Amino acid sequence: MTTYVTRRSFHASVMALLAATAFCSPAFAQEAELRIGMASPITSLDPHEDSNSPNNATSRHIWDSLINRGGSAENKPQLATEWEIVDDTHWRFTLREGVKFHDGSAFDAEDVVASLIRARDKESQAFASYTRTIKSVTAEDAHTVVVETTGPDPLILNSLSRIRIISSEFADAPVTDFENGPAAFGTGPFKLVSYKPGDRVELVRNEEYFDGPADWSKVTLRQVPDEGGRLASLLAGDLDVIEALPAEGVDRVEGNSNLKVIRGKATRIVYLGMDVARDETPFVTAKDGSPLGANPFKDARVRKALLMGMNREAIVDRVMSKNGTVAHQFVAEGFFGHSDEVEEVPYDVEGAKALLAEAGYPDGFALTIHGPSGRYLNDSEIVQAAAQMLTRIGIDTKVEVLPWSVYSSKYSDGEYSLFLGSWGVNTGEVSNPAIAIVAGRDAEKGLGRYNGGGIDVPEINALIEKAASTLEDGEREQIQRELSNLIFNETWLLPMHNESVVLGAKKNIDFAPRADTYTLAYEIHDNTK
Repeated sequence: MTTYVTRRSFHASVMALLAATAFCSPAFAQEAELRIGMASPITSLDPHEDSNSPNNATSRHIWDSLINRGGSAENKPQLATEWEIVDDTHWRFTLREGVKFHDGSAFDAEDVVASLIRARDKESQAFASYTRTIKSVTAEDAHTVVVETTGPDPLILNSLSRIRIISSEFADAPVTDFENGPAAFGTGPFKLVSYKPGDRVELVRNEEYFDGPADWSKVTLRQVPDEGGRLASLLAGDLDVIEALPAEGVDRVEGNSNLKVIRGKATRIVYLGMDVARDETPFVTAKDGSPLGANPFKDARVRKALLMGMNREAIVDRVMSKNGTVAHQFVAEGFFGHSDEVEEVPYDVEGAKALLAEAGYPDGFALTIHGPSGRYLNDSEIVQAAAQMLTRIGIDTKVEVLPWSVYSSKYSDGEYSLFLGSWGVNTGEVSNPAIAIVAGRDAEKGLGRYNGGGIDVPEINALIEKAASTLEDGEREQIQRELSNLIFNETWLLPMHNESVVLGAKKNIDFAPRADTYTLAYEIHDNTK
């Protein structure tokens, strides 16, 4: 404990020094400053505390992983320079030598062991989808680590790309020590200067980064969930790049000679989830407000009626300004586990009414849809549009939109009846979202951590487990096709659309949008230099 306190004091001194020097020189700020407007706030700076895209993208600036997940979802070396399969349940990783943490301490195998075990055993279980098969992690020597899995795991490399490597010195550090600075030392391309929750993260360049220094010596990640505010800041020159350029701002940006629109394809699916677990669900009633006496979402006919009652093409066309494509399952054609046997449910108001009547709801019922504001592209507008469409099929629909910081835990903990959700299918495989949002909740196995609807179907669970332990690609893909059929032909989720990546930026900015939608400062370049 004494050693920890001593190191901690040293780290605090380093943080104070960074803060004192990084923002004092006007020349420094003018020469290499990058200001990014993030569309969603982060909920924690502890890289193992809460897994969501804003958190994971932010942590990637400060901490590295064993594997670098590229913009096209490819596995590339990072802190591990190479790896090999020893047998079905053992993987050996050779670590990069000469790497140092931001405080000057050397990176070695013990840091990998401590980080993977910490992420696996964290009380929040936020990374359970990625650590669920990790049985043990062993340091063979200072630069060699063996990861043992509970069974064959074909996605282990992807999983390890999600886990940031911290110094073993801070394996027992509380969340506050990462957010206040004493433990916020990684090996990544930027060093933390300050974190102001709900406002910004300030970073300076790691001049000794093993992969070479980034273009930017100072980076500010501003959290601006308000679309209008984010656009106004770009137009005023206060931000250099903004995420999730609002549809109404596209023409204004394209018409500005100093700005440009950057577009790309993403693997993120936006969906509506439903409470299919409880016998009575809290935000559904008869139209007069009295108890309905049953949970209508347990009936597949009702679930399909909801999907049939929403004009998803109109949502993509008008709400998303064509910055997306209608989704029918987790992945599009050509991706791993896409099934041609999944029914593409058409927009059909009369057909939806007929299904509701067949299920025993000829007069419909009343419900509240919950959604976040500023988390997904046009999220609150999507929920409003869906509500209007459901009203046309006889379901009196109200909307409650909440800030992401409030909404996120409630939706993942299953507190809502009908809710907007999203998942970035960054592996390109069906099993990735299935493990997180469709598998029956099982904390011990790391299943269903974000299954807000309480889906728990034995046949689906069995296929998820089977796919997750099948190494042969052809066999695994067939299993995942069957999984797609079960999930979407029974409408356990209501697929809405796949997002496109749309950013606004100054003319001097070059950036290739990533499939995972992360906006990473070290992948952004100044084309004038």
